[in-house]
Amino acid sequence: MRKTKRSVNFFLCLLFNMLLNPEGAVVAAVLLGLHFWLGISLWWTFLALGLWLAGLILWMLFIGWARDCGDEPDPVRENKNPYSSKKYPK
Repeated sequence: MRKTKRSVNFFLCLLFNMLLNPEGAVVAAVLLGLHFWLGISLWWTFLALGLWLAGLILWMLFIGWARDCGDEPDPVRENKNPYSSKKYPK
């Protein structure tokens, strides 16, 4: 099976994950609203965004690592079925 370049695939999956998991962006939007409303520090918004992105990236790296663990080809085994053997005359 043809594999694509990892960097392009990684950022495309990251964008897709960001669209599927918007709860971190919602928290950051609430904190941004609180910044304008109550005057809390803007760093809390950046911290929430950073933690959300770091969590998504770590999860994607873990899933990629788990996918790579199963890439070993199956060992060649002896065919024990006498009817499917090439030696069997028709």
